[in-house]
Amino acid sequence: MTERRVSVGNGLMINVRDLGEGPAVLLIHGWSLSGEVWDRQQRVLAEAGCRVVAMDQRGHGDSDAPRTGYGIEELAADALGVLDGLGIETAAVVGWSLGGMVGLRLAHDRPERIRTLVMVASNGVAASRTVAFPFGVPADQQLATILAAEHADRVALRRRAVGDPFGTPPDEHTLDWLHRISLQTPSWAGRAAMRTLMCSDQTDLLPGITVPVTQIVGTADPALSLRGARWVRDQLGSALVEIECGHYPMLEAPDLFEEALLAGLSRVPGDLVAHEADSVSRQ
Repeated sequence: MTERRVSVGNGLMINVRDLGEGPAVLLIHGWSLSGEVWDRQQRVLAEAGCRVVAMDQRGHGDSDAPRTGYGIEELAADALGVLDGLGIETAAVVGWSLGGMVGLRLAHDRPERIRTLVMVASNGVAASRTVAFPFGVPADQQLATILAAEHADRVALRRRAVGDPFGTPPDEHTLDWLHRISLQTPSWAGRAAMRTLMCSDQTDLLPGITVPVTQIVGTADPALSLRGARWVRDQLGSALVEIECGHYPMLEAPDLFEEALLAGLSRVPGDLVAHEADSVSRQ
C-alpha cells in the first residue's frame, strides 16, 4: 500500500491509501472518521483485482483541515480532485454515511467519471426529514444538541457518536479504535461536516442520476431511515440490500457486506433490474 497526500487544488492536500491494480474503486468514509475504517474492504477489493483508493475527506484523518469548505459540493470536488491527482479517469465510488451523500453528488455532477455508485448506510439524499424527504427526524431536533455537546465536551461526544450507531454495542477495542480516529477531526471541521450531514437535501438530484446505484443498509441502523432508503430505491429503480446490523455493516457483518459490495461494484451502466429482485434482506 502507498499512503500519500494528493493536491486537489487551492493548496488543499488530501490523504489517500492506494492499494492494488485494476479498475479503480474510490472509498469515501463518513463523519469524523477516515479511510482507515475501510482497512479490511480495501484488502478484499485489492485481492479481487481492483485498485482501491481510500481517501480521508478534508478535515478528517491525515488530510488538511481548513476552517471552511465542508459543503457537499466542496467535498465532491475534493473526491474528483483525488481521482485527477492520481490519474484515474473513471472509478466506482463507495460512500458510507456522509460519504454516500458525497458520492451521489459526484455521480450526478460527473457521471462520465463514475462507473457505479454504492452507498453504505446512506440514502445519498438526506440524513434528516425535509419537505422533499419526509423520513427520519428534522435536523433542528438534533443538530443543536449535537453541536452543544461537541462544544462542551468534544471527547465524550465523539465517543458516543461513534458507538451509539451500532446495532449492538461494539467491544471496547473497536470503540477505542473508532474514538481515536474520530478525535483526529478537529472541532471546526467536525461541526461544519455535521451541519452538512444533517442539513443537506439532495432529492432534486435523483432525476439526473444515470449511473447504477446500490444501497447497502442496516435494518437496525438508528441513524438511517429504512423507509427513506426504500423510497430512494423506488425513485431510482436501483438496488437495495438490507442487512441485519446497525450503521457499520463493514464492521458488524463484514462477510455479508462484502458479498453485497462486490455485487454492487459489478453493476454497469444500463444494468437496472426490477426492484423486487434487487431488494434483498440478508440475515
